[in-house]
Amino acid sequence: MVKSELEKLGLEYRSIDLGMVELLKPITPMQRSELDRNLLGSGLELMEDKKSILIEKIKALIIHMIHFSDELPQVNNSDYISEKIGYDYIYLSNLFSEVKGITLQQFIIIHKIEKVKELLLYDELNLTEIAYRLHYSSVGHLSSQFKKITGLTPTFYKQIKNKRRENLEDI
Repeated sequence: MVKSELEKLGLEYRSIDLGMVELLKPITPMQRSELDRNLLGSGLELMEDKKSILIEKIKALIIHMIHFSDELPQVNNSDYISEKIGYDYIYLSNLFSEVKGITLQQFIIIHKIEKVKELLLYDELNLTEIAYRLHYSSVGHLSSQFKKITGLTPTFYKQIKNKRRENLEDI
């Protein structure tokens, strides 16, 4: 999407990665305005504020790490995020909390629980395998975080979803 908009406007770029575009030449105000308008039509926006860009990079990295990677990194989250983004983790964590109103760790937990919900619905892995895959120290720890976020145990959540599926099939 972004690539095609850049090409439509004749803008040459070096790279597009994690929502960041590195242009080869400066962009004119008219090109910027047209690019902004075209991207907004697709639900995207141009950002120039360095803090906002950094927050979006962090969010994209975490979402990719949890939802789209086959396996989570073997290093701890703070080292991984710091290495990939290129900033000290404490700085990133403080900035994230200041801008988003939740801690970076809370954001990670929320996305891990969303992944747990998804894996429970696929019914291919048991809770022990899910806990291992998402680097939880134990099934109990996973269950505790799951209940804290959703208000339900993983088993009860799965039962509710299965019941709803059965009810839809009966219609």
